[in-house]
Amino acid sequence: MRPVIVTHIERPERSLVEHLGRHSVATLHEAMGRDGLMLPYMRPIYRGARAFGTAVTVLCQPGDNLMIHASVEVCQPGDVLVVTTTSPSTDGMFGELLATSLMARGVAGLVIEAGVRDVAELEKMGFPVWSRAISARGTVKATPGSVNVPIVCAGICVRPGDVIVADMDGVVCVPQERALEVATRADARVEKEESTRARLAAGELGIDVYGLRDKLRELGVAWV
Repeated sequence: MRPVIVTHIERPERSLVEHLGRHSVATLHEAMGRDGLMLPYMRPIYRGARAFGTAVTVLCQPGDNLMIHASVEVCQPGDVLVVTTTSPSTDGMFGELLATSLMARGVAGLVIEAGVRDVAELEKMGFPVWSRAISARGTVKATPGSVNVPIVCAGICVRPGDVIVADMDGVVCVPQERALEVATRADARVEKEESTRARLAAGELGIDVYGLRDKLRELGVAWV
């Protein structure tokens, strides 16, 4: 594929992005039919990190952050930068100087299937990052890649303009065309969980709340 930088992408309505962003990663993953969740090695670099926004995607060569620098120009306030590499990498491709540049553009956070460095500074700055690794190993700026093309990041296809939500449980990607459906399903799931939580807090057993006694009997389980 010829290296390209796509400067204009379609983004969903901000109100819809914020609606999704009010939900947890776990809730959205379940609302999508247990889909969209990146592999569990994608972890926040500090506790309490949370971010949501529209995806600007970056495809880099391993150990080369040239295209991350190139991507900053096309970012808009409320975006989340999603970066992957053409082959597995744990090199420290992102640090506090790039974070300073992204924060000046209003970028909400970074998801990178590679390594990051300057973790203490990033936490001090309050810039949330989810990464595959933490590594001080440096990188070069030498090889072309692409910005705002479909990529696969930690096992999930991410397209420019998809909605990214990330918290302590991981990272979920909601396809742009499913955003309204998933938001509605997530609302319904939260409402149902609130009812369930009240019943459990009142002393009911999960085995009864979820109607599992009959299922256990069907599976041949006997109480003795």
